[in-house]
Amino acid sequence: MPNIKVDETRCKGCELCTAACPKQCIVMSTTFGITGYYPATCCAPERCTGCALCAQVCPDLAIAVFKEEKKTKAPDGI
Repeated sequence: MPNIKVDETRCKGCELCTAACPKQCIVMSTTFGITGYYPATCCAPERCTGCALCAQVCPDLAIAVFKEEKKTKAPDGI
């Protein structure tokens, strides 16, 4: 499952990421961040596909998307 991390010290609340997300996984927080802006936050991580469009459009490089690799079980007998 992909994981979206927002660096609240870099986010200036431009909302470009909310418009770019095709699954509407990102919203603006309802509370101020430490820099005085409403930072972006992931509201629905279960819907995230890991496309990273949010990170690509972020002008402040405040978003990182991490994908966990699926662990496959080795076939029996090996």
